Amino acid sequence: MYLVSCWLEFEKGMDRNLALEFVRVTEAAAISAAKWIGRGDKHAADGAAVDAMRSRLNQLDFSGTIVIGEGKKDEAPELFIGEKVGRNKNPQMDLAVDPLECTDSVAHGRYNALAVIVAGAKNSLLHAPDTYMEKLAVGPAAKKVIDIDAPVKENIKKVAKVLGKDVNEITVLVLDRERHYELIRDIRSTGARVRLITDGDVAGAIAPSLPDPEIDMLMGIGASAEAVLAATAIKILGGEILARFKPLQESHKKEIEEAGITNLKKIYTSEDLAKGKQLTFTATGVIEGPLLKGVEFKKNTIVTHSLVIRGISGTIRYITAHHHYHGI
Repeated sequence: MYLVSCWLEFEKGMDRNLALEFVRVTEAAAISAAKWIGRGDKHAADGAAVDAMRSRLNQLDFSGTIVIGEGKKDEAPELFIGEKVGRNKNPQMDLAVDPLECTDSVAHGRYNALAVIVAGAKNSLLHAPDTYMEKLAVGPAAKKVIDIDAPVKENIKKVAKVLGKDVNEITVLVLDRERHYELIRDIRSTGARVRLITDGDVAGAIAPSLPDPEIDMLMGIGASAEAVLAATAIKILGGEILARFKPLQESHKKEIEEAGITNLKKIYTSEDLAKGKQLTFTATGVIEGPLLKGVEFKKNTIVTHSLVIRGISGTIRYITAHHHYHGI
């Protein structure tokens, strides 16, 4: 019993140490991407973030496998699914990554961009191709009343009721895409507010689970990688995300089937997307958004703002780091 107890404490410490090591990884990716803000080249920004993230991950004492990542659907640079990172055999961990969430925002100097890593025990994170999912995300108070198959009006009314709000006080975040025009009309027809974002539904999905949120719900179709990334933080924070694969092209459907997923009607909860408690969500802001401030370039230092959420302890840490130029 004593040996088991010691091993559990060792695992907790190892998890905690790696969580803080991942901050250095997302910081490096965010700084590399931030150098491309407003330069109009999203692939260069993404490539810089990917190279920085890969390099730093390969300096860590663990064995990580990328089980879901960004890149392929956009023909962008990527840490590819199945890629092994780290310089040790143990601990073995699953990783979901987005070295640069919101490449267009960085290219055009818009609002909201992050570098993100989610880590979990082996087989804890959904293994899936880089494609699209239908999503519905809410905070802790509304987690038991949502239904991804229910009409928009019904979901909004139920969420409003449990939050103690009038429907016209509800704010729903939606990606500004042509595929969402009907959804946007349906939301507005209820009297609720719509807040449109050009990119970035990781932060958007997590936002309703934050204390005193300005956003009550996220709805719409977005990338599957972002669903897993957001689900980890949402689950630890006590909220809920429901997601279902929504291939927009026949090639996407084929990739999903090749990954061994045959039931495209399955509705995934946050627990399905990120199992257990040995989970960490780590993000560093590139451009200011609803979660974090962006990278700040000073005269002799670069300032980064990061967030670490750990499943085992339930802790939320905000980390501000000052990087001297010679140390980057």
